[in-house]
Amino acid sequence: MSSRAAPKVAVVMGGPSAEREVSLSTGRECAAALRGEAYEVVELDAGRDLAQRLTDIGPDVVFNALHGRWGEDGCVQGLFEWLRLPYTHSGVLASALAMDKERTKEIYRAEGLPVAESRLACRDEIEGHHVMAPPYVVKPNAEGSSVGVYIVAEGADAPPKLDPGLPDVLMVEAYVAGRELTTCVMGDDPLGVTDILTDGWYDYAAKYEEGGSRHVIPAEVPEAIAEACLDYALRAHRALGCRGLSRTDFRWDEGKGLGGLILLETNTQPGMTPTSLAPEQAAHKGMSFGALCRWMVEDASCDR
Repeated sequence: MSSRAAPKVAVVMGGPSAEREVSLSTGRECAAALRGEAYEVVELDAGRDLAQRLTDIGPDVVFNALHGRWGEDGCVQGLFEWLRLPYTHSGVLASALAMDKERTKEIYRAEGLPVAESRLACRDEIEGHHVMAPPYVVKPNAEGSSVGVYIVAEGADAPPKLDPGLPDVLMVEAYVAGRELTTCVMGDDPLGVTDILTDGWYDYAAKYEEGGSRHVIPAEVPEAIAEACLDYALRAHRALGCRGLSRTDFRWDEGKGLGGLILLETNTQPGMTPTSLAPEQAAHKGMSFGALCRWMVEDASCDR
């Protein structure tokens, strides 16, 4: 960062992904918080002219508030590196790895972390017959926020009919019953364990609509499960090469004890909206939303 009294931060948000609206909400919240922390803030809706606009603005730091493809898969991180602009969150490689669910699982397995059985399959195969015995889940291999997720129930007679807008290759994953738990890692510090309570599947609406889910922090789980979540999340963060803030999501089948805990994915761009999990966990540790955003700006760098 430069030595100017009020460092200039470009908050990059929006963009073309399926998670555009969530990104806009994240960006606005973070921009407001950073202004409250005495930064000079410019809000940018990411378009094809992003490189030129950043060059014209000349920020000291880019706060990456993008979600989904292009914004958290290594693409825009490469642009920031090319422009030599310090930026928040993970770098090119970690972002690309974590966005690819199957490659993430390969890293998890190599680290000895527990995952559900899964495979990649093409649309015709998935719609033609059960790729694995129900119950199972079909989801894009490279999207977040539960976009395009299908749950095929136990005993289902037919495979799912998929939305035509989904990719041609998707992940088919064994369904794991149980509770939704999540742990955020800030730098090298796992923040806590949240139990996510919903009336149904933790889908896009449950994540982002007011009242869609209820968050219990600290999660009311056995100490061994809480400790495992903290340990697994930090190991996943390190193994993928994440920087800044990340969030690792779990399913826990409590009837199976520790053996029922599996990792679903690691999110390198956790949501920062009023209903988001990362700010709640930071607050539980005594850090305000503004202080969290400030930490992320101070943590920003190139070559991440």
